[in-house]
Amino acid sequence: MDENKELTLVEKVEQEAKECFKQGLNCSECVMTAMMNNFDMGLPKEVVKLATGFGGGMGHTKNTCGAITGAVMALSGIVGRENPMAKETMAERIQELQQDIYPVVGKMVKEIEEEYGTLICSELSNPHGDWEGKARKKNCMSMIIHCAGLAAKYAEENKG
Repeated sequence: MDENKELTLVEKVEQEAKECFKQGLNCSECVMTAMMNNFDMGLPKEVVKLATGFGGGMGHTKNTCGAITGAVMALSGIVGRENPMAKETMAERIQELQQDIYPVVGKMVKEIEEEYGTLICSELSNPHGDWEGKARKKNCMSMIIHCAGLAAKYAEENKG
């Protein structure tokens, strides 16, 4: 990459997520931290602790990938509802979710699933050997970068 080229916002988020992983943050924390540092979500930095338990596929159970759940949380920080009770009726609240929020988040998740064929941490990791091995860590870093970039892309496209 040309060192004089200014990074796009998506590239900045990707690079920051990668650096977070190199510093020992888990997959979900990496995506959330990078997004929070590059988008004004109106949230305190301590909110990243909500992402912590999603690392390793939700509490290291290797279920839904933490990079993906981090991306969902981060994108929700942009497109989600600040006050779910702002709409007067239950029907309006449901309509808001179904028309304004779920389509955006769902599209991002479907894009990730189409890219990798699964959302499950163990299925993403197992082909790369031992959990502590370099190949698995490299694969996770790639997932983190990809998910952070997609969250940033969808946030840019959909921020209010």
